[in-house]
Amino acid sequence: MVRVKRGNVARNRRNKILKIAKGFRGTHSKLFRMANQQVMKALRYSYVGRKRRKREFRSLWIVRINAAVRETGLSYSSFISKLKKSEIGLNRKMLAQLAVLDRECFTKVAQSIK
Repeated sequence: MVRVKRGNVARNRRNKILKIAKGFRGTHSKLFRMANQQVMKALRYSYVGRKRRKREFRSLWIVRINAAVRETGLSYSSFISKLKKSEIGLNRKMLAQLAVLDRECFTKVAQSIK
């Protein structure tokens, strides 16, 4: 049987992995086997991280809204339920931005709900 030399194909495959691993520390960016393992791990973590980021931002927005709402004499849960009943279509991200950047507007929203 004829020997198949995979020169270009194998080198290109390895270089693709090593290019992704650029910036990893030490052996993890130099040697193919270690780099391959670390790239697979990093890609798993990045997938999980994209989901986790959404959770963390939502919890941050809730904390900010809660802190601002307590100054008006409401709790977060009652504020959100009254917001839904009065059919004000602001999401948590926008409410948190108002609470941080434009406190007067946020208090007007809270007063209109009461």
